[in-house]
Amino acid sequence: MLSLVVPVYNERQSLGALLVLVSEALADIEKEIVLVDDGSTDGTREWLRKNLPDELNSGSGVSLDRAGDLVIAPAAGRPSITFRPVFHTKNRGKGGAVQTGLAAAQGDIVVIQDADLEYDPHDLRPMYDLIARRRIADVVYGTRFHGAPHRSLYFHHYAANRLISFLFNLLYNQTLSDIEVCYKMFTREVKESLRITAEDFGFEVQISAQVALARRWRIYETAISYYGRTYEEGKKINWRDGLKALWYLLKYRVDP
Repeated sequence: MLSLVVPVYNERQSLGALLVLVSEALADIEKEIVLVDDGSTDGTREWLRKNLPDELNSGSGVSLDRAGDLVIAPAAGRPSITFRPVFHTKNRGKGGAVQTGLAAAQGDIVVIQDADLEYDPHDLRPMYDLIARRRIADVVYGTRFHGAPHRSLYFHHYAANRLISFLFNLLYNQTLSDIEVCYKMFTREVKESLRITAEDFGFEVQISAQVALARRWRIYETAISYYGRTYEEGKKINWRDGLKALWYLLKYRVDP
């Protein structure tokens, strides 16, 4: 089973469409979608409670009705999708939501999936195949810099991402091109080895540091598409997170 950990904070406009895309991707694979609402205030929590009223909600896929609510199709002998909503009583940050999601995930393979439609779940197929079918990888990173469609947005974001990845590779003896990418997929064994404490965007560096310093995981990258958002469209990361990432690179090299 594949577990998708979806941290959610104020994504009422995109979450329904994201769940449709996730249900369509890897349709031949049993999936679990762990949705961690991190104290949303825009109606996301209420929408989740209305559409996924039980702790476990299962079917073979979902669509949206005219009101934008979920219609869950019965399994009918096809690989099932289980939706597992979890609610934080207050906002803890993306890293805190990922911690909760990883603790709840029960799949043999786990991947982090944003709720904002910047990433295409169909790109998960080659990542999954490297781990589950070819069995040559324990960890697979997506990369937004290897030729797949990539929306052109902010140069300073691009430069910061490349700098952070370069410094990470220098400090941790790796060759990854995009450590800040959302799409990180790994086996259950890798998941159970992680001890994530960062509750902000620093969890991206911390996961990568722990994976790299373990010196036993087989790490791969695959190209993924990126449909980035502007700040007006809801993007949340900012320059302060970039500065923190530089500090985390050093911090987690000493104490991951």
